[in-house]
Amino acid sequence: MNPPPIPLPADETERLQALRAYMLLDTEADADFDLLAELAAALCGTPYAFISLVDEDRVWYKSRHGRAVVQNPRQLDYCAWSILQPEGLDIADLRQDARTALLPPTVGPNAYRMYSGANLVSSSGHCVGVLCVLDTQVRQLDGRQRQLLARLARQVVALMELRLRDVELEHANSALRRLALEDELTGLRNRRALLAELEREFNVCRRYGSPLSVLMLDLDHFKYINDRHGHAVGDAVLRGLGGLLREGLRQVDLPGRLGGEEFAVLLPGSAAEGALQLAEVLRQRIEAARFAGAETLCVTASLGLASYAPEQADAAELLRLADAALYRAKLGGRNRVAC
Repeated sequence: MNPPPIPLPADETERLQALRAYMLLDTEADADFDLLAELAAALCGTPYAFISLVDEDRVWYKSRHGRAVVQNPRQLDYCAWSILQPEGLDIADLRQDARTALLPPTVGPNAYRMYSGANLVSSSGHCVGVLCVLDTQVRQLDGRQRQLLARLARQVVALMELRLRDVELEHANSALRRLALEDELTGLRNRRALLAELEREFNVCRRYGSPLSVLMLDLDHFKYINDRHGHAVGDAVLRGLGGLLREGLRQVDLPGRLGGEEFAVLLPGSAAEGALQLAEVLRQRIEAARFAGAETLCVTASLGLASYAPEQADAAELLRLADAALYRAKLGGRNRVAC
């Protein structure tokens, strides 16, 4: 005979959404969850306790006390029955209950005989799992033990909420850090981040004698593009150039947007000759590109190049030299590289 199929809760779709929102499935062990499982076993006087999360087709154990089992098929796990009952599931003799008598954990080696579970109810009101205790002996929890198990289940949910807030806070902090360093339109480093990188690279160059070049880039007649075609098209050009710089340079090169239509690229390890070749390739790629949202436009750029020399006082001087070379490129007719 096969065990009876376990039906799905009426709120199954919403329940799974609530479960996954906690982002706990398949996560590493957590000492705080383990402590709650251990406390449940101690207070209920059982050798086994689990904090289980009932997923779509499995029951995954966030914490395990007494046995190292990681997960079970949902159709073969007591917890799948527990989430169907608002008050949880309490079975003194698993062999005498039609729902559980034929389940493998009941009839297999080292079989369980008793199960008591308190449901984990999310803040949205959906049952996402169970704090359960089990024994290999037939027995019944007393009223006080059931009460404590239910209170511990609420503590498990509180810890789940706390862990979720920790994750959300880290994501928010990451976003803030990214905003502090990243140009929102192009996805490149912003001026502040790029100048900090330049300072670091300049110091490395001065200390170890490694080459360093700086390339400044200015889109030609960008004001005309904005005035004639609108700022939306201008923004499309800037976004496209950002993508071209991210994808068209070496992994060690550091592109950034200084402001407006002005960009810079740090070229660590590149001396003047190699940097000049790279700059010319980049100029040609920009001229040949057709950016999404501005496909009809032929965009060109003027580029100024400067390379490190021992007599330079600081990183700011290297950047000024690149800016002066950019000015010469514009005076020379634009759409060219000057150094």
